[in-house]
Amino acid sequence: MKEVSDYFTWVDWGVLFGYLALTTLVGHLMKGKQSTIKDFFAGGRSLPWLAVCGSIIATEISGVTFIGVPGGVMAANGNFTYMVWGIGSVIGRVIVGLVFVKVFYEDNIYSPYDYMGRRIKPQLKTLATVFFTVGSILGQSVRVLVAALPLMIVTGLSFEACILIIGAFAIAWTLMGGMRTVIWTDVMQFGLFVVGGLVSLLWMVMHLDGGWAEFWQTGQEAEKFHWFSTEFGFGDAFQFTFWVAIIAVPFQNLTAFGVDQLNAQRMFCCRNAGDARKAIIWSSVGQAITFLMLMVGAGLFAWYAAHPPGGVVADALQFDENGNPAKGDNVFPIWIVTELPIGLKGLILGGVFAAAISSLDSILAALSQTTVSLLHRTDEQHLADDDEERHRFLLRRSRMWVVIWGAGLTAFSLLMQMVQESQNIEILPLAFGMTSYTMGPLLGMFVCALLGKGSFRGLLWGAILSFVIVLFMRKDIWILLHSVGMSYEWLGSLPTYVVDTVKDSSEHKLVSTVGYFWAWPLTTLITLGFGLLFPSQESSKR
Repeated sequence: MKEVSDYFTWVDWGVLFGYLALTTLVGHLMKGKQSTIKDFFAGGRSLPWLAVCGSIIATEISGVTFIGVPGGVMAANGNFTYMVWGIGSVIGRVIVGLVFVKVFYEDNIYSPYDYMGRRIKPQLKTLATVFFTVGSILGQSVRVLVAALPLMIVTGLSFEACILIIGAFAIAWTLMGGMRTVIWTDVMQFGLFVVGGLVSLLWMVMHLDGGWAEFWQTGQEAEKFHWFSTEFGFGDAFQFTFWVAIIAVPFQNLTAFGVDQLNAQRMFCCRNAGDARKAIIWSSVGQAITFLMLMVGAGLFAWYAAHPPGGVVADALQFDENGNPAKGDNVFPIWIVTELPIGLKGLILGGVFAAAISSLDSILAALSQTTVSLLHRTDEQHLADDDEERHRFLLRRSRMWVVIWGAGLTAFSLLMQMVQESQNIEILPLAFGMTSYTMGPLLGMFVCALLGKGSFRGLLWGAILSFVIVLFMRKDIWILLHSVGMSYEWLGSLPTYVVDTVKDSSEHKLVSTVGYFWAWPLTTLITLGFGLLFPSQESSKR
């Protein structure tokens, strides 16, 4: 990659740093007053719904979609089937907008976990916060990897150094202005994502001799535009099918947008429930950006079919005889660096870098908020608006936890890099797979709270059982343990794993037989069922 980085000129560096400086300036100018935790964590509940909507889209898209989606199309047998998940995504957002949002504005709360604690039992707030924290550490570390990839390509620095740089930027941006800075910088990334995707696609097509006709013909011959599949199965090979889209994906999106504090916190920044409802439902238009990035992936395939790479680019991409790269996630960043005009490449990569930082600072704000809320009483009963000393204390604590969580996430990202490298896992499946540990239990807890009945003891046991089930469906922890000397051959006796022998090698490879996506509905129903199965007098209807 060091040779590829030579394509990134001093002009590109100037544009990249200029964009980061502009983003920082905008975040500073838009931060508003930061005198209370309501200002820091909810933007004073005064932000326009269009800005919140753009922030939701930018957080959802982030670098994972901008780099991972084109990489998925470029990978062996890659196509547009990821698009079918948009059906379940829209279903989930509409339900969140029509059902979940209204309860967030009934009381002066800052997270869905406050609501759960009030409806069932205070200890449920603690349990939900713990699961959110674990899920955030698992899932958001992948976003750091996404940001580190283009930074590594353009700088020639090590992956580890790039991860540390991103962590430092994210901490600084979050400390600067809380959620107001997060949301307005997200809006900037949303705009640049659209521009970057469109410019890249048009540049590719314009430089094909046959233009759009060649683009379509090349993609069709390789079946890149195939998007709708009605196949059914339980393995990872069936992840992007219609049945997964309508059965499993709505559960994931109900949690991601309605229960996970990362996105729910944005809705708390709106002026009222009506604005929050519009923000979440209209964020469905973000599926258009997903489609755009799928088109970019098809454009990359057509580009390299017409312009086979040579020299250092060929060495970096390592195409096989079928035109499949060794690592699909590397293709788009390398194409940007080596093919786009000077200056433009700096702008687009600056946007990717800034967006990934913006996604990370979003989760730092969410983690800080839930931690402070858990450790200190922040509700109206214990926090008067005129208690300035108390507000200053909570703000100091909030900023302290931003730094702590920023350091923790950066460190965990280094572990996730080990998993991703050792198994050569594409970024997109890794990002979604990490969510399967905690999303189902969180949704089960929240539905019990909505119903106003359920047992904390039952929810606790259901959540623990759900986490253990996913632990024996996925292979992440076993790969990490295997890397330090632990054998995983014994897992082959379980129905959820197969241990294969690597071709032309005496080594073994662990393969999951059940796709991570089925964990979303399964663990939701298990947690909900246990919560309702253990009746108690803990619930309190209002």
